[in-house]
Amino acid sequence: MTNAFPPNQQFRLAARPVGLPRREDWLFHEEAVAEPAEGGIVVKVLYLSLDPAMRGWMNEGKSYIRPVAIGEVMRAGGLGIVIASKSPRFKVGDYVAGGTGVQRYWAGSADDKAAAFTKIDPSLAPPTAWLNTLGMPGMTAFFGLREVGQPKPGETVVVSGAAGAVGMTVGQVARQMGCRVVGIAGGEDKCRFVVGQLGFDACIDYKAGPVHAALKEHCPQGVDVYFDNVGGEILDAVLTRINMKARIVICGAISQYNTTSQVKGPANYLSLLVNRARMEGMVVFDYAPRYPEGVAMLAGWMREGSVKSVEHVTEGFERFPEALLMLFEGRNLGKLVLKVADA
Repeated sequence: MTNAFPPNQQFRLAARPVGLPRREDWLFHEEAVAEPAEGGIVVKVLYLSLDPAMRGWMNEGKSYIRPVAIGEVMRAGGLGIVIASKSPRFKVGDYVAGGTGVQRYWAGSADDKAAAFTKIDPSLAPPTAWLNTLGMPGMTAFFGLREVGQPKPGETVVVSGAAGAVGMTVGQVARQMGCRVVGIAGGEDKCRFVVGQLGFDACIDYKAGPVHAALKEHCPQGVDVYFDNVGGEILDAVLTRINMKARIVICGAISQYNTTSQVKGPANYLSLLVNRARMEGMVVFDYAPRYPEGVAMLAGWMREGSVKSVEHVTEGFERFPEALLMLFEGRNLGKLVLKVADA
């Protein structure tokens, strides 16, 4: 009997990278796609979400989620269409989002906890938005800002990585909450995008000069909430400008992910003591039961036109290793998505 599906192509982790991942750190693998067993589904992957967190998942050691094992399909969020089903949960033709991994097809139980597939409504927003504002980056921004940052109307919110997937939504949600929003991004084009298209009040180009001086100019009343996506020197600079009872949300530290030396911690942490401020880490998976709440709120703002979902789509599954590097080279404007196939 001939297999009904084309061969599955996958990128598996071949070695733990030192610094930036190289193509040699990946194994390109091809295998057959099995027919679904009872309760199973086969998903054709259409888009993959490329996220800075993926670099951390490639490292060995304890974290909020187990590392990807050597020889394992690289972990990634994705969106696809069900092409075979023996599960009452999903029918052929349903669009789903979940942990597809970096491969063209996903096959297994519809109730697989690692994949955690959910049906999505492509009529509510374009498919790529479900990997961005209505997906994990949007949920990270929504719950990280509101639950951990707890901004109040009139406060000043600063967000680094402002032109990236999480940062762009953090700033827009903060504006919806009545805050003054200042972004930090790299380059004139990104700053122009953040202010002109996303509606931030100001944006600091960290490549153009000292961030500390720019914070003084654009945050004359100090910083009440800082949403940190980059760590390193920018975190240190913001700590010198925080107000009494400020809240710092530690979401990511992209400046440190590919370092080959020790991770640089904050030197100005005593500012937390002086200002009775709070620094707290957040992991989006902690809010998984509440995702529908975040999706409903963000989708409503998107319908009104007050929140935009901007995706930077690059094509070609075989280009995954190079596409991933775009994140660390600052070449994406908005959420980076890899198109794998047409529906």
